[in-house]
Amino acid sequence: MGHISHNKDKLQNRVKRIKGQVEGIERGLEEGRGCGDMLQLIAAVRGAVNGLMAEVIEEHLREHVASPDIASDAERAKGADEIVAILRTYLK
Repeated sequence: MGHISHNKDKLQNRVKRIKGQVEGIERGLEEGRGCGDMLQLIAAVRGAVNGLMAEVIEEHLREHVASPDIASDAERAKGADEIVAILRTYLK
């Protein structure tokens, strides 16, 4: 997946922010924070993970499905099939 290397720093920064948010959930549990606060923390993590997924999906589609550099229909179909399989898993 060549596209990951193009945005590696940007994606790593997103993952670090998500990690910090997850650690916030852990601290909230340890501190006994209220359900409302915990739900907000969890929702923020979910949103951040969804944003990360959307960004990687977009890059995959641009590089492995829509790119004019793709040499064959079979290669393009393979890129599309990979996304379909991931979306089926992710959207369950």
